[in-house]
Amino acid sequence: MRLYYQQSGITIYHGDCRDVLELWEGLRTQSFDLLLTDPPYGIGVAKTGRVGSGKRTKSNGFAVLDATDFGAVTWDGDTCADVMPRLRAITRQQIIFGGNYYDLPPSRSWLVWDKQNDATDFADAELAWTNLDQAVRIIRFRWNGMLQGSGVPKEPRLHPTMKPEPVIRWALLQTNCDTVLDPFMGSGTTLVAAKRLGKQAVGIEREERYCEIAVMRLQQEALDFSATDQPLVLDAVDPQVTSTGTRSTRAESSLFSDACGGGPPEGVR
Repeated sequence: MRLYYQQSGITIYHGDCRDVLELWEGLRTQSFDLLLTDPPYGIGVAKTGRVGSGKRTKSNGFAVLDATDFGAVTWDGDTCADVMPRLRAITRQQIIFGGNYYDLPPSRSWLVWDKQNDATDFADAELAWTNLDQAVRIIRFRWNGMLQGSGVPKEPRLHPTMKPEPVIRWALLQTNCDTVLDPFMGSGTTLVAAKRLGKQAVGIEREERYCEIAVMRLQQEALDFSATDQPLVLDAVDPQVTSTGTRSTRAESSLFSDACGGGPPEGVR
């Protein structure tokens, strides 16, 4: 486990969230306003490396892109039920996508993402369990290959279980949080949404290629976040890591480069 990136209120750890939690629990000083995360569902997504059937189908009269190859993954062979109580213990509010795959208390405020992708092999919607004291909320946002919600720039698919940034930003806006924890960070969508809303956030990810993609996404942000230039102060910062992240290699950045049409932005070494 090591500190990978810390800048403009956003912090990334490269490692298993269990190791980071063990450190924080030993120090008894770390807590967050919000746990917003999309943990493994234990359903074996992309176990062959491909997301989707590879078949060209039709959705509302338009062709859907073929399956995307992210390389075979094993992290979704089981849930992370063992760590969920520990994560909830250090956060005041919680939004957990895929909460229907976990043993969580009854909730009056599920968040529902309607993907508007009827007639495909994917689920029509995804559910997020919350402990919020409000009614059920629904967002309708198309997420079906090249077909994405209107009125926003198209997002390249950078992770097998990536969520659209507008959906995550909408989830963040259901809360009154200032500090956010995402211990299953993936390609960093929670951190990008938090940064756009001027919130401080910590992400943890065990695959370094996705840590690097997250850093690239954060550094491509063109908005002014001068009000949140001070990073969230965390215990036990690794002195061997600089504030601008780590070196970039062609192999690690190729997924981002291929999707976005270029190499890493300035500042990534």
